[in-house]
Amino acid sequence: MTRKDRGSPRTDSPSRDGAPGVSYTGRGVHRIAVEALARRIFDGTYAEGDLLDLPGLMAELDVSQTVLREAIKVLTTKGLLDARQKRGTFVRPRDDWNLLDSDVLRWTIDSGAPGGFFTDLHELRRAVEPAAAALAALHRTDADLAALDAALSAMAAAEQTPVMTDAVMTEGDPVLAVRADASFHTALLTASGNPFFAQMRRVIIPALVVRDRLVHAGRHEHPLPAHARVAELVRARDQDGAFAAMLDVIELSRRGHP
Repeated sequence: MTRKDRGSPRTDSPSRDGAPGVSYTGRGVHRIAVEALARRIFDGTYAEGDLLDLPGLMAELDVSQTVLREAIKVLTTKGLLDARQKRGTFVRPRDDWNLLDSDVLRWTIDSGAPGGFFTDLHELRRAVEPAAAALAALHRTDADLAALDAALSAMAAAEQTPVMTDAVMTEGDPVLAVRADASFHTALLTASGNPFFAQMRRVIIPALVVRDRLVHAGRHEHPLPAHARVAELVRARDQDGAFAAMLDVIELSRRGHP
C-alpha cells in the first residue's frame, strides 16, 4: 500500500451551519473512492442488487485494488454493499441501508431526499424530541440551561430585528438562523441526560439543517417564541409542559415545511 492509499476514519465534527460532520472521510484517495462509490449507488448508477464492476471501477476512479477494497469495506459496514462467493460484490436492498449512519443520511439528503423523507423525519421528531424535552426538565444542569440560552440568543441575533407582518418574518440571516436552531435542538437532546437521545442528534440535526435551509430562505413564522417557551419550561422542571411545548415547536416546523 502506498502512502497516498492510506486513510483513516475521522470522528464527527460540526459543519459551518451546525450539522454533525461525516463519520468517515479518510484521507486523499480513500475519501475520494468512498464518496465516488457512494454517489454512484445513491444516484442509481448502481441499483439495488446490481453487481459492481470492480476492474471497471478501479479504472474509472483511478485507484488501486487495495483502495477500492477499503472503500467497499466502509460501505459494507454501512449496509450499502455485500459480497457473496460466486456472485461478487452487490448493492444491498435500500431497506438494509443504515439510515442512522451520518454518512448514509448525508448521501441520502445530497442525492435529493426521496418522497416522504421529511414526513418520516417529522414522525421521528414527534417520537423523540418531546420525550427528550420532558427528560430535560427532570435532569437539566446549569450547563444545559446555559447551552439552551446561548442557542436562543443566537436565534434572536440571527433574526436581526425582522420585519413582521402577522407573525411572519421577512428578514434575518438564514445561515445564522439554521446554526442557532441546530444548536438549540442539540442542546435539548443533550439536556435529556439520556445518551441514546443525545446520539439522535446524528440523525435529527443533519436533516433538520436541510429543512431549515429551505424554510429560512423564504417567509416563515418567527421561531424564537416557541423555542423560548420550551427552554422556560425545562428551566421550571415542568415535564408535561416541556413535552407539550416541544410538540408545538415540531408542529411549527411542519407548517413551515410540510
